[in-house]
Amino acid sequence: MSDPTTPRLLRALSGETLDRPPIWFMRQAGRCLPEYRELRARAGDFISLAMNSEMAAEVTLQPMRRFAFDAAIVFADILLIPRALGQELWFEAGEGPRLGPLPAIEALRDQVQASTERLAPVGETIARVRAALEPERALIGFAGGPWTVATYMIEGRGSQREAARTFAYEHPEELDALLEVLVESTARYLVMQARAGAQALKIFESWAENLAEDVFERIVVRPHAAILEQVRAAGVTAPFIGFPRGAGALVEEYAEGTPVECVALDTQASAALGRRLQAQGKTIQGALDNLLLRAGGRALDARVEQLLNQWGEGAYVFNLGHGILQDTPIANIARVVERVTGQRVPQEFVA
Repeated sequence: MSDPTTPRLLRALSGETLDRPPIWFMRQAGRCLPEYRELRARAGDFISLAMNSEMAAEVTLQPMRRFAFDAAIVFADILLIPRALGQELWFEAGEGPRLGPLPAIEALRDQVQASTERLAPVGETIARVRAALEPERALIGFAGGPWTVATYMIEGRGSQREAARTFAYEHPEELDALLEVLVESTARYLVMQARAGAQALKIFESWAENLAEDVFERIVVRPHAAILEQVRAAGVTAPFIGFPRGAGALVEEYAEGTPVECVALDTQASAALGRRLQAQGKTIQGALDNLLLRAGGRALDARVEQLLNQWGEGAYVFNLGHGILQDTPIANIARVVERVTGQRVPQEFVA
C-alpha cells in the first residue's frame, strides 16, 4: 500500500483499491463556469488565454475552489503542438479550431526542438498551479494523441475525419512521418510538463473510433507506446492515462500494447470490459455520459451508483466518458462530486 499522504489520484494510478475512487472531470476547467466565461472574455481569444500562464493557471484552479475534485488538469489545448511546430492555428467563434495548410514534413521536423520552447508558457502554468494547489490534490498534464492531432493538421478543422482516414490509406508513409514528428514533439512536451510539476500525464486520443484493427495498431497503439518510451527514457516516472475514445473492442488491444498505468474508458464501455482491464493490472477511468451529467435527475444518481458498484472494488478513477458540456448545470456536477466524495459543496458554489 502506498503512503496515505500521497494524492488519492496517484494512489489509484499505482493500482491501489481505495475506500472511494478519486474523482475529476474532463473539461472541468472552464466551459460551464461563469468565472471562466468572464476571464475568457477579458483574454480576447482562446489562444491568448491558453498561452497566458497567469490566466490559464486561474482557469485551472477555478473548479478546484468550487468542488472537492481530487485532481486538477492544466488548462491548455491539444492543438498547441501544431501551432508550436509552425502550422497556423486560430479559432472561429462558434465553430471551433481552424488550421492553415499542412507544412512539409521536413519543415515540421526542423521545428521539434523549438516547439518545446514555444510551449514553455504551459510549463509556467503548471508551476503556478502546483504552487497554489493543496498537496493532497494531484495535477495532471496532457497532450493530444498523435493521430487525433494529425487529423486536424491534415483536414484543417474538426470533422468526421473521413479525409484523414483516407489519407492514412493513400499516403501511409507520409502519415507515418507526420506521426513520428508528433510523437517526438509530444514526448518532449510531456517531459517539460512533468518537470514543471505535473504528477500524472494523459494522452487524449479523441478520434480513435472507426479505425480498422491493423490501422488502429499502427497509428494509435504504436505512437502511444513510442511516446511513453521516450518520456521514460528522459527519466520521467509520472503515471500515464491513455484515452483511446471510441475504440470500442480495440480498447483491450490498446491496453495490451501500451504501458499506460490507466486506461480511460468512454461512455460505451461495459462493466465486464472494465473489470477485465482491472484484472490485467490496469487502473481504469470513466465512463459517465456527459449528456447524463447535463440531464441530471434520478437517472444520473442511478448511473453514478452503478459505476461505483461495478468498478469500485478495483483500481478506479471516477470520471466522464467525454468532457463536460458547456451548458451542464453546476448543481449536477456538485451532486455527483458529493456522492463520490461524501463532501458537501457549499451552496454559494452551486449557483
